Amino acid sequence: MEFISTRGKVAGIGFIDAVLMGLGDDGGLLVPKHIPHISEDTLAKWQQLSYQELALEIFKLYIDGEIPHDDLNKLVNDSYATFRSPEVTPLRRVKDGLHVLELFHGPTFAFKDIALQFLGNLYSYIARERNATIHILGATSGDTGASAIEGVRGKEGIKICILYPHGKVSKVQELQMTTVDDANVLNLSVEGNFDDCQRIIKELFADVAFKQESHLRAINSINIARLLPQTVYYFYAYFQLAKQGLTAGAQVNFSVPTGNFGDIFAGYLAKKMGLPIGKLILATNENNILERFVNEGLYQPGEFHMTYSPSMDIQVASNFERYLYYLLGENAAEVAARMDGFKQEGRIAVTDELRAQVQRDFVAASVENDDCLATIGQVHDDFGYLLDPHTACGVAAADRLAGKGEVTVALATAHPAKFNEAIELIQIEQSFPPQIQALFDKPQHQKRVEGSNEAVKAELLKFF
Repeated sequence: MEFISTRGKVAGIGFIDAVLMGLGDDGGLLVPKHIPHISEDTLAKWQQLSYQELALEIFKLYIDGEIPHDDLNKLVNDSYATFRSPEVTPLRRVKDGLHVLELFHGPTFAFKDIALQFLGNLYSYIARERNATIHILGATSGDTGASAIEGVRGKEGIKICILYPHGKVSKVQELQMTTVDDANVLNLSVEGNFDDCQRIIKELFADVAFKQESHLRAINSINIARLLPQTVYYFYAYFQLAKQGLTAGAQVNFSVPTGNFGDIFAGYLAKKMGLPIGKLILATNENNILERFVNEGLYQPGEFHMTYSPSMDIQVASNFERYLYYLLGENAAEVAARMDGFKQEGRIAVTDELRAQVQRDFVAASVENDDCLATIGQVHDDFGYLLDPHTACGVAAADRLAGKGEVTVALATAHPAKFNEAIELIQIEQSFPPQIQALFDKPQHQKRVEGSNEAVKAELLKFF
């Protein structure tokens, strides 16, 4: 399998080189040259696989022998051995037509663990096999940082620095990052919002000389190895429904709370691979650039809002470019021109014809704070199930956009204990898992910096 850049100036590299490159050296995002298509016969066979066996089969399609089978099998099994559920991502029926896919059974109680446990082990493997220096640089709106740190803390040959927006993540999210005392971990609390952190990351990675001299590696979803593990649970959820009596070949909707477009792009990728997905429901909060793009055909940041779903408080979605590449017919030159125009003008507008295609690919809804809390309360009262605020946005969007009689899976992206500030507002008391409760008694390790490339770069030079 070869990987190419959405902007056309990186081509023909293998999986491991794509992982190490992270952001394309031309500023684009890496995508597979061809998306493999899964036949109906293969889908039927895969239905009987465990989560780990299914992940192995999907990874093999993209890794294409670069990692020997036994080594890859060990990477997969080691990565998901840390999960509290033997199913890894169990499916829970909430009400007729609506199931919740629990993606929070990993070490940090967030869906990011599913990709980052694998990526952490993969980086460790690459460091050993290639004698490579791995200096990881990432930005987080809350969950990515903790998951990435957990994936590589204490591992020889790897250092990790995480940027997060000062005062704009939940307390538990902050504690999960900053109570880690391993010498290979640095947390930088950045003045600004997540978009500022993400901009710094992308600009530092775009400085190819600095990137190569500092051996920078990416853990954000700009890295193709973040997305591939996320495709697995779309297949797995579908197969669980099939075992429960879903008609063969029937379509299933997926409702995905998203800010950075990575999780729902993984669903788009699964659909292009042949999974019978009906509607891909894109759920945002008030930071609704993606919802406006789907419904109006205009991609333009609006006013930034702090919400009860802070991991979605994002205006510029780093994975949007990957979708734009496919929307524009895999025309890399056109993608490069559009992204350059976005950098200059701050907006991308598409024709009515392209907007119609977007609306065939996705439906979208923006869920405001009050609706988010009301959904948490209603589902808790009516069905005895507690949603976190991000998952609540997905459930609210599904209630609006899924048709009568349709089967919908809402992705539960985090455990509600990570966002107790919101849960308390509707007078619901919850018990914290002991792993989270223990965080409150630990000292924190972090450094506050201004939101500039220069300030972050100075800290990196000292740390690396």
